[in-house]
Order: sequence, then C-alpha cells, then structure tokens
Amino acid sequence: MRNSLLLLCMALLACNSAVPAPATETTPSDPNTIAFTGVNLISMTSQGVTPDQTVIVEGDRIVTIGPTAAVSFPAGTTVIEGSGKYLLPGLAEMHGHIPPPQAPAQFTEDVLFLYVANGITTVRGMLGHDGQLELKNRALRGEMISPNLYLAGPSFNGNSVSSPEDAAAKVRQQKSEGWDLLKVHPGLTRDEFDAMARTAKEVNIRFGGHVPQDVGLVHAIEMGQETMDHVDGYLEHLNGFEAPIDESALSDIVRRSKEAGVWIVPTMALWETLYGTADLAKLRSYPELKYMPRAQVAQWISAHEARLAHPEFDAAMSRRAIDNRMKVLGALNQGGVKILMGTDAPQQFSVPGFALHRELERMSAAGMSPWDILRSGTVNVGEYFRSDDRFGMIAEGHRADLLLVDGNPLQDVSNLSKIAGVMTRGRWLSKEAIDQRLAEIAARNAQ
Repeated sequence: MRNSLLLLCMALLACNSAVPAPATETTPSDPNTIAFTGVNLISMTSQGVTPDQTVIVEGDRIVTIGPTAAVSFPAGTTVIEGSGKYLLPGLAEMHGHIPPPQAPAQFTEDVLFLYVANGITTVRGMLGHDGQLELKNRALRGEMISPNLYLAGPSFNGNSVSSPEDAAAKVRQQKSEGWDLLKVHPGLTRDEFDAMARTAKEVNIRFGGHVPQDVGLVHAIEMGQETMDHVDGYLEHLNGFEAPIDESALSDIVRRSKEAGVWIVPTMALWETLYGTADLAKLRSYPELKYMPRAQVAQWISAHEARLAHPEFDAAMSRRAIDNRMKVLGALNQGGVKILMGTDAPQQFSVPGFALHRELERMSAAGMSPWDILRSGTVNVGEYFRSDDRFGMIAEGHRADLLLVDGNPLQDVSNLSKIAGVMTRGRWLSKEAIDQRLAEIAARNAQ
C-alpha cells in the first residue's frame, strides 16, 4: 500500500502552466557600496542578536561589520536605515524546482522572483533539464532577479537509466556538462544505483534525492548519498506506514545518519498535501495562490480531489505516516543530523518562496527551535556548499546575501515573513520594489 501511495503522490505532481505576456520589470539597485545601519544583527556566527550594528557591502561581498558609532563609509554610499529591524543571512530552498527551458520565459522569471521576494537567496534546483545551465549563467550575470542557483542534472530513475553501464555513463556526462549534483528518483535497481554512486565518487560529483525501493536507506547511506530529501527512506526502514515507530530502531538510524554525515531536506508541508492529510478548503484559501497561473491552481485542486477519491487512498495510513514523519524529523534534529531548509516548490499548493513560511510551521511543530530552523536555511547551507563559495553567515568576505525583517525570528520564526528588503549578491531589493513586482504578477495571473 505504501508503494501505491508514493506512486500516486508522484503521479499527481503537476508543473505545467501557461503565462500571459510580460509586464514591467522591477530592477534592484545597481551593485555599489551599500551600508545597513543601526540594525539588530543576527550574524549566525554565534547564537543571539547584536544590536545597533552597521554592515557594509561592496560589490557582492560583505566587507565591514561593527558598531554603528564606530563604522564610517565613503560619500555616495547607499544607506539602508535599519533601526528596529533585524538583519540576517539570506535563506535557502534546498529542494526547489526551476521551470524547464520550454516553459514560458515570464513564468520562469516570476518563479525566480517569488523565491527572492520571500528572502530566499539560494536555491538548489532538484530536477535538471537540458539547456537549464544557461539560465543559471544568466542569473549569475544579473540579467534577472534570481537567487543563486545550484542545479542537479536530469533525473536518475527507472525510466532514464537502463543498466549499470548506462548509469555510469550518465554520471560522467552530467559531470562534464557542469551540473552541480545528481538527482536520484525512485526506480533504480541496486546495481544501477551502485554504479551511479561509485562513478560519482570517482569523478567527484555529489548526489541526493529519493531512496529507491530496491536500494533501501541503509545501503544508500553506505554508498554515500548525501541528502535524503523528503525524509525519504526513513518510514520504509522503520515500518512507519503500518505501525508506531520503534524507539530503538529510530535511535539506531539517527546514529547511522549522523555518523555518515547525511543531510535531511524535510519538505514536511508539501508531503501533508501529497498524503491527503491537508484540508483542501484551507489549501484553496492560501493568499499566495494569486501568484500562480490560474490553470496551474485548478490543476492542483483537481489533483488533490483525485487523490482523495483514489480507491487505494487510506486516510488512517496517511495520518500515521505524517505523524511518524514528524517524529522522525524531530529525532534527527535532536540527534545532531544536519537539516537543510526546503519545500519542493513549485508543487501542489506550494508556491515558490511563500511555501517556506508553511514549512517553518511544520519544522517548529516537529520540535525544532527558531535557532535550529534558521541554521537549516543559512549556516548549514553554507557548510553544504563550502567548496563553492562562502555564504550563510554575516561575516567579512562572505557573499552578500542578506534578509532584513521587521521582527526578531529568534523569538518567533514567523517574523521571517515580515520582509523589509532582500539582497542577493550585493543587489538590494526594497520592500516597495518587491510589493510592486508581486502586484504585477498577481494582476497578470488574474487575467
């Protein structure tokens, strides 16, 4: 039954949409010297808030941090007055999706903007498409408002891989093409998975995603799979679809995960939708749906109704699975396994950027503290990408990805939604500019 449920969930995921003609572009301020003055600083270099700080950015780097009274800056500096506000590193979407090249260009730009509008300055795209690497390069050149993009290549799954030899060849191909990691989907045989894993280690490319049924969680860990997205494989390993989780078995797999350096990308909120435990009326009431094409939203509604009407849908099993997922996430976090913030947007009722705030609620409900949650989207992400760049903290020399908010997220993580502005790679986007572009997107999708 659990396999049928997984296949049903995946079959009902929908990504296609049509978008009307482009609207006026909102351009962030040009890169120059920018000073955030008088801010309450949440640097993530240590736990807590340092009041009345000034942070100076030149180009795409943080160059100076110190008490406002002691820091000076040259004439012509753009000054962002931050008194009463909180400055922290930009957040991350570590299991996001970027529309494929054949999607309407306006829709792609809107998706990228929606991430940034919610303080997400880094996205790990987890399903690559031919031609998508050029989009990454365009974003890096500043041709659109976009998070920093790290992209997985096209999926390794039961349909795309035909043999162990084919798996190894595809690894080498994706490495040579310049993808940042490999994406694992269900359907791989154990031999195919092992060939992929061994070749990935040989050519030095990481891999993550789902845990194929034929592979199993323990073997995936042993073969070096870095990220277990959606907490995939844990319920299967713990028999969590059929019964309450055994505490000793849970402790053992938490220990194994920590010792192996596994990273977890939870995507808890979306999985409640996909398992049919989320209330459809509540899902339809989400205000952020206005930022998605109406045809897309209608498709999501139809998919949810079909899920509930499916003859194999088992409400009791779904509820048990969700409860056990929450327990597993809490145990992994408590056991020191590193968590990476992610939502799997855009997916059903999971709007890019806005889905983050739904996810924060579930992470908190699983027992994660505000500090734990902030680390999952900042410091932990910087550590995961440490060989690529320096970011995830407010520290000199780090990439200038910053989020300015009107409330202290260490007291209440919902304050992350009170956005006063966002900076990506040193380019500042004010709340006014964000609101203007959001209004344009909503108007376009209402037509």
